[in-house]
Amino acid sequence: MQQVKLNGTEGALLFSLYGEIDSATSDDFYAQVMAAYEHDKKDIVFDCAALTFIDSTTLGTFVKIYKKLKEDGFSVVLENVKPNVRKLFEICALNTLMEIR
Repeated sequence: MQQVKLNGTEGALLFSLYGEIDSATSDDFYAQVMAAYEHDKKDIVFDCAALTFIDSTTLGTFVKIYKKLKEDGFSVVLENVKPNVRKLFEICALNTLMEIR
């Protein structure tokens, strides 16, 4: 099942994330996001309403995405984050780097 879908490019790249993204799928997640970003560099917004699980590998992938965008002067925003996923970002203090709404 596809975990990442590009839903819009107006003002920012809007990705919807689905299901579980873990060590088995995080490389594909990164590749899909970065391919779209390299084609059209702008801020990235992740809609996490349907994202049910991430692991530490995926947290590292979000950090890689964040660092690349920051280097280019852009930002990463996560929206509609479920409490169990938000907690992982907060435990690692990643909520201080990326905006979580």
